[in-house]
Amino acid sequence: MFQLRPYQAEAKQAILAAWDEGYRKTLLVLPTGCGKTVVFSSVTEDQVKKGHRVLIMAHRGELLDQAADKLREASGLDSVLEKAESSSLGSFLPVTVGSVQSLAQEKRLARFPNDYFQDIIVDEAHHCLSDSYRRVLDHFPAANILGVTATPDRGDMKNLGEFFDSKAYEYSMTEAIRQGYLCPIKAQMIPLELDIGSVGVSNGDFAVGEIGCALEPYLEQIAREMANYCRGRKTVVFLPLIATSQKFCAMLNDVGLNAAEVNGNSEGRSEVLADFEAGRYDVLCNSMLLTEGWDCPAVDCIVILRPTKVRSLYQQMVGRGMRLSPGKDHLLLLDFLWMTARHDLCRPSALVSKDAAIAQKMDERLRKDDGVYDLIESEEEAERDVLAEREAALARELAEMRNRKRKLVDPLQYALSIAAEDLTSYVPTFAWEMAPPSEKQIAFLEKRGIFADSVRNAGLASLLIDRLKRRQDEGLATPKQIRCLERYGFRQVGTWQFDDASALISRLANNSWRLPYGMNAAAYRP
Repeated sequence: MFQLRPYQAEAKQAILAAWDEGYRKTLLVLPTGCGKTVVFSSVTEDQVKKGHRVLIMAHRGELLDQAADKLREASGLDSVLEKAESSSLGSFLPVTVGSVQSLAQEKRLARFPNDYFQDIIVDEAHHCLSDSYRRVLDHFPAANILGVTATPDRGDMKNLGEFFDSKAYEYSMTEAIRQGYLCPIKAQMIPLELDIGSVGVSNGDFAVGEIGCALEPYLEQIAREMANYCRGRKTVVFLPLIATSQKFCAMLNDVGLNAAEVNGNSEGRSEVLADFEAGRYDVLCNSMLLTEGWDCPAVDCIVILRPTKVRSLYQQMVGRGMRLSPGKDHLLLLDFLWMTARHDLCRPSALVSKDAAIAQKMDERLRKDDGVYDLIESEEEAERDVLAEREAALARELAEMRNRKRKLVDPLQYALSIAAEDLTSYVPTFAWEMAPPSEKQIAFLEKRGIFADSVRNAGLASLLIDRLKRRQDEGLATPKQIRCLERYGFRQVGTWQFDDASALISRLANNSWRLPYGMNAAAYRP
């Protein structure tokens, strides 16, 4: 049996709580390599104990096999397969692992009573927006639904928010790296100017055929560059087309790297993958085959020759190399200077920052630096600079806020004071988040010192309330303390402990509400 990691246990409880609170369709957001299958296997185990039938649904055979194996390994539960000639109807086993292609067939689906499954888990939840998934999900209208996905960008969440009611839990790639559950990423900029400015868009992403043509003139040079960086490493290369993948594989062998290629039509694909894992090949080329359902923790170098606008896809590709493995201290990500005027091209910064301004600051720095850079360190530096720029840009507005004849703190001022990026850049996703704040939320915020008139929706109100409660539990300064001290010129009071802020306010009061002689408020730290 698996011992859940702390964040996995939190995720499980959050999912069950969301269902109990009436959010029937909820999301779990975990980066690749953080054990999403372990989490939903544990959720499945709990639901089976309640007497529920559970359906785990995926779109590829590898994902179905992976889910069944992990379920058995993590919980001891066996499952029955719903695919091709195999059916779960009449089985005594309470868990079904099902192929959406099979389940979505009208005659097959009609055989299941509408209440047959009480819980449905959708692996790779972004697929559930398709007609085939919706047909199956709509057939079981009372079932609890859990969608599992890697960290999505704002566009993905907007689409997912049209179907799901809530996001039960999110664990970021940055948190996973800092807490030691994923390996650090170091990116190396390769000074090749690959022009994709004229490449068209198909189905919301760069057209793979046109990407293949744009890439063609650079393949030999890229192969030579890889010979410099990839020797002694276990490397996976993602390319746009099978023909391009096969051609590039031959070029890598020509420059002295021992490379193999796999695609959806490969004979002996499993043998090639096994040989790569065993170390018989240095490099594995593929045309987007290995983004899902394949794990090789020893991979320590990723080369993306398939530029994308889709953040979740980009993370899936890089995620193939982020798992921990003995002797592996980081993942090397080779990044190319794709030339395009579009700002939606995913670059390494997209892995660790959802904030567009911070990502742009990272990109600007990294273009000027031809060395290897640690993504987490780069993100922290960029975040400091962007927050400083925002504080400067908002100085007049905040000065006005501080001087207003009101006893409450503006939420923008509060968010900046506690350096809460998620509050300053918050955009509602789900329908309930877009609704106005409730009277109960407004009353809570005003009681805690927040000027609720500036809180435009229930989602931001909920986020503020959660943050206020968490900060109280951690013994941090309150909004009223922040407002009081920042009016005297003290800065970053939101990072202070409650007791330190209280002591300084008492000191000011005892000094007739004047700064003590010689005290520099802007530079003061408790």
